Amino acid sequence: MSRIGKKPITFPKNVKISQSGGIVKVEGPKGALSSKLPEGITMAVADGNLVIERKSDERLARSYHGLARTIIGNMVNGVSNGFEKRLEISGVGYRAEATGNTLKLILGFSSPVQYNIPKGIEVKVDKQINIFVSGIDKQLVGRVAAEIRALKKPEPYKGKGIKYVGEYIKRKAGKSASA
Repeated sequence: MSRIGKKPITFPKNVKISQSGGIVKVEGPKGALSSKLPEGITMAVADGNLVIERKSDERLARSYHGLARTIIGNMVNGVSNGFEKRLEISGVGYRAEATGNTLKLILGFSSPVQYNIPKGIEVKVDKQINIFVSGIDKQLVGRVAAEIRALKKPEPYKGKGIKYVGEYIKRKAGKSASA
């Protein structure tokens, strides 16, 4: 049995979980999320805990067991606490500003880069170099942060570009003059 799949999901009292037709809906103080349960996976709510079970011991059902538990656990965490990814820009003249649902980035290209922020994601910019991506859907927050980072990845010689806070960029030595 899956070690992750057999762990129960505890959820706070202000979170409501319902299932209808193979779709799980989770509602909480920050919003609502829904996801489709994989084939062969069921859920049961008891004593403020949610238990994910599989109908059979087939290979596909076993592989989906832990996945379904993790996805529903992330949904519960998202609607109660939310998720956040932090990015930082380094480089002379590199900066960002958020206006409405657009993130404007000046990254050393001939013109500024415009990034449209998807619905359900909130982007804040602090001191023109720190970007905070937050929302209730973990997968969407991670994807948006990765797309913003991909606009100008940090380069290994001077470290200029967009990186996650705490990310280590392995530096390379530049050209050395030969005598």
